[in-house]
Amino acid sequence: MTATSPIAASAPLRTARRAWLTDLPVLLVAVVWGASYLAAKGITTTHTVVAVLVLRFAVVLPALVVAGWSRLRALRPAQWRGAGLLGLVLSGIFLLETYGVVHTSATNAGLIISLTMIFTPLAEAAVTRTRPPRAFLAAAALSVAGVVLLTQGAGFTTPSPGDLLMLLAAVARTVHVLAMSRIKAVRSADSLSLTTVQLGSAVLVFALLAAAPGTGASPWSVALDFGVREWAGLVFLSVFCTLFAFFVQMWAVRRTSPSRVSLLLGTEPLWAAAAGIALAGDRPGLLGVAGAVLVLAGTTWGRRAAGAGPR
Repeated sequence: MTATSPIAASAPLRTARRAWLTDLPVLLVAVVWGASYLAAKGITTTHTVVAVLVLRFAVVLPALVVAGWSRLRALRPAQWRGAGLLGLVLSGIFLLETYGVVHTSATNAGLIISLTMIFTPLAEAAVTRTRPPRAFLAAAALSVAGVVLLTQGAGFTTPSPGDLLMLLAAVARTVHVLAMSRIKAVRSADSLSLTTVQLGSAVLVFALLAAAPGTGASPWSVALDFGVREWAGLVFLSVFCTLFAFFVQMWAVRRTSPSRVSLLLGTEPLWAAAAGIALAGDRPGLLGVAGAVLVLAGTTWGRRAAGAGPR
């Protein structure tokens, strides 16, 4: 028999340890994103949505501008325009999500928005005129059935306005992803500059809405009314769910594969449901639990089937 070198035997352990050191921060991003729905619900009302969005992104935007100033100056006019257009779509996503989470449970919000993982490959297949795998279509049907059960956990009724807004937000996220892949000018732009311009465009939209009459409280008055709990929630959304999440994604993609990062981030709806049930007392009922399981199963199956090619 040939003895195995202790050094050789420890190499796989070191590789596995390095992989987990990369995976854990990405998993933490999925956790904070899952908790973000509950955090947003806790500090936002119908009349403060726009003001909270202004404050949320105004907090982190200066840091992004300072960190990427030299690369921002290097952007071409076409890249500025493309990133600005994406920022307009992004502003719509955040408006829909934030208004949606005010009018539904954190559990529903996190699970419904996960349908983006199903909508995006379907929309891409429609644009490119390719047929998605049959397994993917089955997974999509499973996810849709899950959402129906989830939103009817207390009995079959009309879905709440918040549920419908979250569904529209999932569609808007799909449009954003497809636009990023099809606007040629932004493909060569670095991630930091692209994100900074998008967030800047979104903040501009929110600021204009906040200045318009009839859009709720002003950011200044909301900031003055915030107590310690509200400011803690805002800092969590700004620093952890935006700034920290963005840099971890950039860091992780350079050390592992985009597919691995995507798979870990795909656990976001699970954490949203866990936060809603554990911290907010959400009680989806037996139908809702069955729907949540179907959504998670369908989106997981769909992600795998989407990479299998047409059948």
